[in-house]
Amino acid sequence: MSFATEIASWYAQIGPVLFVAVVWGLVFAGTGLLIGAFVPFITGDSLIFAAGIVAANFPDVINIWVLAIGIGIFAWLGDQVGYTLGRHFGRPYLDKRQGVVLTKAIANAEKFYAAWGWWAVVVARFVPFARALIPVIAGIGKMNYYKFFSANLVGAVLWGFGLSMAGYYAASIPLVKNISYFLAVFFIAASLVAGIRAWYKNNKSAKMAPLSTKL
Repeated sequence: MSFATEIASWYAQIGPVLFVAVVWGLVFAGTGLLIGAFVPFITGDSLIFAAGIVAANFPDVINIWVLAIGIGIFAWLGDQVGYTLGRHFGRPYLDKRQGVVLTKAIANAEKFYAAWGWWAVVVARFVPFARALIPVIAGIGKMNYYKFFSANLVGAVLWGFGLSMAGYYAASIPLVKNISYFLAVFFIAASLVAGIRAWYKNNKSAKMAPLSTKL
């Protein structure tokens, strides 16, 4: 067996595992490490839906049940970490985040949480920026742990399991199936571009803010 063949064989075995691990890692980092507050689209709905489409195209190597359940678990874990950090570090944990876009997103998320409480944690799963910010805000506001636990669980299941399954079954539609690989690439690429654009805009405004205060 040649070296190239060995590499191809290794990739065929490890590639699907890496794909699933990357998806799970991004889902967790989106809320647990607040990455979703800076590049919300990379760790959001498009990624999960596209992952379901990819799983449908490679059913022999990517088990949709393992993928979907894992997404739900890591989504739940990410929010739990965000809640814990907010509860432990308090408001300064958010105050050090700069930029016009992010500052506005924090203000909107706080209003949303104040108005809806338990339901805000559930619904925020489907809203860019709020997905990453609401768990922290709930922690800062000392939301009852068990109330947050239950809301987080419901949101993680509906979002992670639901969207990945939606992508998986969407790929079975003849028209979608024919262009499913293109759709998966498109969703991920569009999310990446939108995420980088949001990060750049927020980062630029954060750098300009000190200059405006000096003037």
